[in-house]
Amino acid sequence: MFYTKMKVIFIICIFLLSNVCNAQIDYQQLDNLLKLHVTEKGEVQYSTLKPKIKEIESILKNFAKAKPSTLSKDERLAYYINVYNINTIFKILEKYPIKSIKDLNNGNPWDVKFVTIEGKLYSLNDIENTLIRPVFKDPRIHFALNCGAKSCPILLNEAYTGAKLGKQLDSQTKKFINNKKFNIIEKNKAKVSKLFDWYKEDFGNLYDFLNKYSNIKINQSASINYLLYDWTINGK
Repeated sequence: MFYTKMKVIFIICIFLLSNVCNAQIDYQQLDNLLKLHVTEKGEVQYSTLKPKIKEIESILKNFAKAKPSTLSKDERLAYYINVYNINTIFKILEKYPIKSIKDLNNGNPWDVKFVTIEGKLYSLNDIENTLIRPVFKDPRIHFALNCGAKSCPILLNEAYTGAKLGKQLDSQTKKFINNKKFNIIEKNKAKVSKLFDWYKEDFGNLYDFLNKYSNIKINQSASINYLLYDWTINGK
């Protein structure tokens, strides 16, 4: 009887320990890579990253072993954002040098299923539109996911983590909205990124969303137009 109870306790402890381990993902290798090869302006140094493609493959293999389903909400979202961004870099590096990410896969690399998550293959579009947008319903993610083009919100030069996620998303959103390279906002008119048009259902009242983060407040009657999107690669 005593032996049976001890065996059950042992099994429970192993199960709990396994879940704790699964709940922790080490982003240090990714963090170091981003700090070394992505500038403060979000420019990716693809030429110096190219020789490190094996290191990136190692990061991707480790991420593929993770179990995001066991993570907390913030940790899970941080994982998906990191996976999306590093796989975008990897996709570009496979064929680098290129002028645009649209030079890949007949102009649509986002539909290619090449990312392994918990034993299943996903495309970049799957990650964004199936795993992230309908689940987390947080419009700030559009300023964290980087599509490898100059008009994309800048790539953060550090890994996202659950502990810092809220601050990181707020910071990225504010930086993007107030950067005249992406948005030109005035009191009575605005020219904004095409992202706000493509994903308008995520932002609700666009005036309210912009005013939450913009240094210049826009009138509810102001005209809003969308800027052309530059798909040139976001490299330095």
